[in-house]
Amino acid sequence: MASAKEPSLVFPALAGLYQRFSPYSYAFMRFATGAVPVPHGIQKILNVPISSFAPNIAAKGLPFAEALAYLTYFAESVAAVCLAIGLLTRIAAATIGIEMLVIVFVFQWRFGYFWTARGYEYALLWTLLCIAIFFEGGGRYSVDRLIGKEF
Repeated sequence: MASAKEPSLVFPALAGLYQRFSPYSYAFMRFATGAVPVPHGIQKILNVPISSFAPNIAAKGLPFAEALAYLTYFAESVAAVCLAIGLLTRIAAATIGIEMLVIVFVFQWRFGYFWTARGYEYALLWTLLCIAIFFEGGGRYSVDRLIGKEF
């Protein structure tokens, strides 16, 4: 019977690098997943009044467009920062993930897959990252871990 062993590396000289930084890889992924949407949220807050943004939501037939606009601003700013630092991680991941699902199916589905043609590729990636983070939680390097609570 063959024993399960680690696969050999294509570039064995990188083994030390992999070993050194692998403990930080999840925290880096969680941080990036939260940090990338922050400029979108800040840009909306500073440059696009709710009264200008809500009609885009209402035009898709969604109810409570103004409330959804506020939730969008919140998801892309506050929830995104929380996700980046690992505070209320699961709640933040769910908030952003739900927003991205709405973007996929309501706003971008008709354009097809590729983001270069206004498609849902980018929002789908963010949805999948948020699902993974939702199930894993904040991880070792998170504020949730520092305060001793996973939400």
